[in-house]
Amino acid sequence: MKRNRVSIKDISKALGLSNTTISFILNGKAEEMRISAQVTERVLAYVKEVGYTPNYLARGLVTGKTNTIGFIVENIGNPFFSQIASLIEEQAYKGGYKIIYSSTNGQSDKALELIRMFRDRGVDGYIICPTEKLEEEISQLKEENRPVVLFDRFLPAIDSHYIGIDNEQAMYEACKHLVERNRKNIALITTDSRQTQMISRLEGYKRLIKERKLNEYILSIPYENRKERLQSDFEDFIKKYPKLDGICFATNYLAVGGLEVMRNLGLKIPSKIAVVAFDDNEVLRLFQPGITAVEQPLEEMAKLIIDRLLVDLKLGKSAEKTIHKEIPTRLIVRESTGN
Repeated sequence: MKRNRVSIKDISKALGLSNTTISFILNGKAEEMRISAQVTERVLAYVKEVGYTPNYLARGLVTGKTNTIGFIVENIGNPFFSQIASLIEEQAYKGGYKIIYSSTNGQSDKALELIRMFRDRGVDGYIICPTEKLEEEISQLKEENRPVVLFDRFLPAIDSHYIGIDNEQAMYEACKHLVERNRKNIALITTDSRQTQMISRLEGYKRLIKERKLNEYILSIPYENRKERLQSDFEDFIKKYPKLDGICFATNYLAVGGLEVMRNLGLKIPSKIAVVAFDDNEVLRLFQPGITAVEQPLEEMAKLIIDRLLVDLKLGKSAEKTIHKEIPTRLIVRESTGN
């Protein structure tokens, strides 16, 4: 038999206390409101007995706050997003907030639905890894004084807080590392996404190639069909340019799929082709040989994101002066780029 949800009103009636007294105790304000320890213990014991859980939506209607943050990413299963989500959740909890996660899978329509769902649920703030076409929706959040922080990528047309990395410089340094390993025919494997981080990584590659007067080799996988197209397109690309001796993968999922293709083709790393990947993770560390990778400063990013959002949440509105912060990355050198 389904158990009915217990409300503060039910607890009040059962114990013969006012709704206000019950609410103060459940919100940790018993001592502040001079409620006796005996009454407090009685209420908490009863709450535990009946399995009371707070209705955050109802509380939000009264207080204007639900103490929740909507966290929207491209794919929570991606190691980059799952790691930073874990760090943000831990720090948000210390600040008195819970996180609600959702993934867009890179789909703008889904991203719009998620933002509207979070608005209906009354979340207090938003941390968003934006898809394209979200400008109007995020502008509306800001107009409604709902704090928003973007990360990983930003929307050039929107003046909003952004915490990320210098993607162009990170890719430039990754490709420069291959040149310093005497690689002359270096390819970039990326997607056709017009997201800012992908454009910047492409620009970093092009800057290095132009500076060193090398030939460009770029494979742009269709973003919408990247899982289906990566293997066939990359295999054709490798066969088309047999002189390639270095490859930079613009994302970790491209690297993982590409490494599988290279293994199936019997390409030796690094003697035949040296490899660098973007976004370090466990798979790249454990792959044999270990894969040199761009490491994003996840802990620092997570702290900056949640600290900025908590400041605005305390203010009760989006700060008029926005922050656009890009943090340096680190190249973790492993066996895949040789000595």
